[in-house]
Amino acid sequence: MIYLDYSANTPADPAVLRTFVETEQRYIGNANSTHAAGRAAHARMDEILAHTAQLLGVQPDELIFTSGASEANNLALKGMARASRHVGKHIISTALEHSSVSGTLTALQERGYEIDLVDIDREGRVDLEHLRELMRKDTVMVAVCAVDSELGAVQPLAEIAEIVKQAPDCRLHVDATQAVGKMPVSFDGIDTMSIAPHKFYGLNGCGILVKRKGVILEPLIHGGASTTIYRSGTPALALAASMETALQLALEQLPKRQAVVQAWNNLLRERLSAYPEVRINSPKQAIPHILNLSVRGVKGAAFQQALDAKGICVSVKSACSVENTPSRAVFAVSHDRKTAMSSWRISLSHLTTQNDIDGFLSAFEACYKELTK
Repeated sequence: MIYLDYSANTPADPAVLRTFVETEQRYIGNANSTHAAGRAAHARMDEILAHTAQLLGVQPDELIFTSGASEANNLALKGMARASRHVGKHIISTALEHSSVSGTLTALQERGYEIDLVDIDREGRVDLEHLRELMRKDTVMVAVCAVDSELGAVQPLAEIAEIVKQAPDCRLHVDATQAVGKMPVSFDGIDTMSIAPHKFYGLNGCGILVKRKGVILEPLIHGGASTTIYRSGTPALALAASMETALQLALEQLPKRQAVVQAWNNLLRERLSAYPEVRINSPKQAIPHILNLSVRGVKGAAFQQALDAKGICVSVKSACSVENTPSRAVFAVSHDRKTAMSSWRISLSHLTTQNDIDGFLSAFEACYKELTK
């Protein structure tokens, strides 16, 4: 098997697994308990919060631990929308968002909120002029991804934040799931930001919502003590520790990892562009971890299944998308339904090897010849 779907999930780093097991075995008390075991767990959680916050460049009380980025996105969007409903019910987002954002916005729309999608340019970036035009007095939130999961397009967050800042009652939510651990990310000008460690060699089942001080959320989960009033539940100490380890490793090794991934991306772009029916959909300025392409006349699902039969793991759209529908992200940049239906994604890692690349290219050529004849 050759795995080229690292944007969907990454294997847990051995150090992350060791941290989880050691923490689980050493700290047996509930961090909310007042006895010695509970106090020890509580003290360790405080250390984890402080170090994780330092790694992210934020304050410890700005961190909310969640079950993953999907919960973090739901908490941010629903929580801020509900807390701001006296101001207005207008929200701006993009066609590039993960389903945990777009699905949440649909749920809010059904409750009376008005959702506008800002235009995307040919490079997959938010059209800043259109964003300015969409902003209104009753706009309470703008929700954008730092990096889109299908194309790898990087958004101009500083410029977006500057526009949002002009409306004092509007908040900016950023889904940074595909960004943190793969590129430098700043929380400056952002009100809430979601993170998932399983995208950078951490564990599934945990995540972080970074919430700026002064931002009010209505919780999704009520009752039960935790590390914050915004998300109830017994603190998951071992998962928090594993996130801390994964984040530290990802940030320490970021330049080295990125250089490896960039080299593989450059090679694949060069080799795949030689096929006349191939269109590279990912912009050149995209993060190198994601390479989206279309093979003219062949549905993305058909090509993905043909590669899967040869032991190659790639994906059509993101892992949480609805099957047999065109990619919204690819359609947004190409304005062509056929290209969007034909698109699929390769996602790379510093763990990707020359044998992986050679095996993929060999399988690709066989599938290409079979499916385009």
